[in-house]
Amino acid sequence: MPKTITCNSKQGHFTCSTFERVKWPHLSLDPLNDKVLALQTTRLPLQNPSQLPINEIISGIASSIDKNIDRELSPYSNFNLGLHVGDSPARVTDNRSELKKFINKQLSSKQVVSSVQQAEKVDIQWLEQVHGNVVTTVTSTNDQAIVADASITREKNIALAIMTADCLPILLSHKDGTEIAAIHGGWRPLAANIIDKTLAQMHSKAADVVAWLGPCIGKDAFEVGGEVKEAFTQLDLAFNRAFVKQDNGKYLANLHFIAQHQLESLGITVIAHLAECTYQENNKYYSYRKEQVTGRMASIICRR
Repeated sequence: MPKTITCNSKQGHFTCSTFERVKWPHLSLDPLNDKVLALQTTRLPLQNPSQLPINEIISGIASSIDKNIDRELSPYSNFNLGLHVGDSPARVTDNRSELKKFINKQLSSKQVVSSVQQAEKVDIQWLEQVHGNVVTTVTSTNDQAIVADASITREKNIALAIMTADCLPILLSHKDGTEIAAIHGGWRPLAANIIDKTLAQMHSKAADVVAWLGPCIGKDAFEVGGEVKEAFTQLDLAFNRAFVKQDNGKYLANLHFIAQHQLESLGITVIAHLAECTYQENNKYYSYRKEQVTGRMASIICRR
């Protein structure tokens, strides 16, 4: 098996900490960022006052005060993207609209010709994630969420979204940016071989695929029962290395190790990691394990 190229580094910022750029491994002099837009959201409020008129800045200050108060009252503050978690649908819709605007702006900035018409076509395909292993290939966006835990597209103007609040977001791209995929890497989908099933539906060869593993509940916080360990070790004894037994008989599980081993076994050897723990960095990320009632972040990938 070829040697795996891994990259462990912090995200690169766009204009505010609500949106963070996915940092791919450097494969050539032509970075993948020029071919694919990929980003991760956080729970932090959306603010970029440096580019606003003075009247909007004043309005924004008042809004910021309201948001800070709201953060104390609501488990969904400040940039929740999940419609299924009990938050106000209007607020979530507004957040999704802001995310779409940001994506359009980033894509437009790369266009040589008039970008307005191009930007209007770009839309986000959301999934209804059920912790299964169904993979969908998206050729056009649908206002209704698709019931699946992974999506693939070879089309431009389609942004694939995965929502998480402890589970592992996985983004895949052909090294030339011609095909992309987004995977919801909870332990159940991973145990059900969702990475394998996604790659089986892609046109790209594994050797040509680059992977990004995003923030999730970390190896020092994700406590699971023996049945979870058994689900993986029945697939491959190498997964024993992903579990550390605790005094209470349970195990600490390493989702990044599990996903990397599965990717490598399939022939994907260029892998970037953002190994930030959603549970331990709860001021930046939503964590279902820590809060139970909470919002959702999104990992987004779109062909330029």
